[in-house]
Amino acid sequence: MTTTETAPPTTLLTRTAYLLYGVTAYVAFLVVFLWAIAFVENASIVIGGVEIVPRTIDRGGPSGGIVVAVVIDLGLLALFAAQHSVMARDGFKRRWTRLVPQPIERSTYVLAATACLAVLLWWWHPITATVWDASTPALRWVLVAASLFGWILVLSSTFLINHFDLFGLRQVVANARRRPLPPYRFVTPLWYGIVRHPIYLGFVIAFWVAPTMTVGHLVFACATTAYIFVGIHLEERDLIRAFGNDYVDYRHRVPMLVPGLRARRASRPAQARVA
Repeated sequence: MTTTETAPPTTLLTRTAYLLYGVTAYVAFLVVFLWAIAFVENASIVIGGVEIVPRTIDRGGPSGGIVVAVVIDLGLLALFAAQHSVMARDGFKRRWTRLVPQPIERSTYVLAATACLAVLLWWWHPITATVWDASTPALRWVLVAASLFGWILVLSSTFLINHFDLFGLRQVVANARRRPLPPYRFVTPLWYGIVRHPIYLGFVIAFWVAPTMTVGHLVFACATTAYIFVGIHLEERDLIRAFGNDYVDYRHRVPMLVPGLRARRASRPAQARVA
């Protein structure tokens, strides 16, 4: 199944404004996403004597009792999850685009997600009690490298399925050029031939493979992993409507998250996005 979106007629000024809006949303995403990597990795980056990562999952941020911290942290995670779950659904998009012009719908979603993530990173309450700690330097480096591989898997997977479409730039550029978006196609390049959800797998690796696991980090990893499975369920439900039997066949051949795990007939269809 393929679909084609046609850019609505707009003035040059409006098209330029949409383009600038999309670029701004994308730049904001890049900045906050890089902060999120440093946040999860507990990175300490000092440039010119200035710490440019003021808060991480285990350092900085508001302080409070454990119960208060857990409640607030779970609330922040719930806010982020709710925004993603609601705004990504097709039914919401149909209503949302009555207010937000179609060319900037995806950029608006990206901007909202970025804002929710920034709020989470800034207001996160660290809980530094240790769950495990790898004391051997060599093992710590191995774990850090594995965690960073998770982030590489996330980013490379977005480029395999059209990174710039995923983050709204493709839409505003096409609108600025007054050209319709090319048809969407169901594709399964590289990682998508190994697991159906390599982006989510990358997040799981990045969140769980840590040389030092604190209680706060564990809360973060557990909550985000639970949301990943909810997100997969919702996403696959939408995508089966879009691609039909292509997804049904794909889910029979390719496991959901664990490479090499035989895909079950009862599993739902896949995540692979469009080219």
